[in-house]
Amino acid sequence: MVFDNPKTKKTEIFCFKNTNKPRTKNKSVFFNCPFYYSCTFTVYFCQITNQSKMNNYFEGKANYSNGIYNLSPLQAYKLCQEGAILVDVREEYLNRFKIFDVPGLIFCPKKNLADFIAGLPVDKPLIVADASGIHSPEAVKILIENGFKGSCANLSGGLVDWEHSGLPVVVDYTEKLSGQCACQLRA
Repeated sequence: MVFDNPKTKKTEIFCFKNTNKPRTKNKSVFFNCPFYYSCTFTVYFCQITNQSKMNNYFEGKANYSNGIYNLSPLQAYKLCQEGAILVDVREEYLNRFKIFDVPGLIFCPKKNLADFIAGLPVDKPLIVADASGIHSPEAVKILIENGFKGSCANLSGGLVDWEHSGLPVVVDYTEKLSGQCACQLRA
């Protein structure tokens, strides 16, 4: 649910699993919040809705194909420096050796993304990345289906192209494996 918190005067997200789905598109409900005073909420089919200026953020800033925006590593890095959040959807064991070195970085494995969506900021553009750009488009589609259309983009080429472009990474050499994998991942 998206609501305005009267204490902080900010729009916030509150999600819960609800077996009684609303019958109408928009339905106001009144109940006692567990952590706020009584509030009135508008339910949007139990999906998060991105009601910010982010709805068309990537239009004109990224290439659009197959229903998603795609950024080069250099474009993504510039946007991260301007406040965009990079969402790394690699599995935990895959992100130990090399990590994107940007100010706003969120780790969320793709398999957990649907459960973690409520924790993603709706007031900042999201750039979704993985090791090589293979799985991140699927993660972007999950975000789009959950209200982030126009406010999320895919990092083409993932960490491999990011590093080949000379962009900053944090490296933990104790996690390095020998072998042919460009990512040098530890199993």
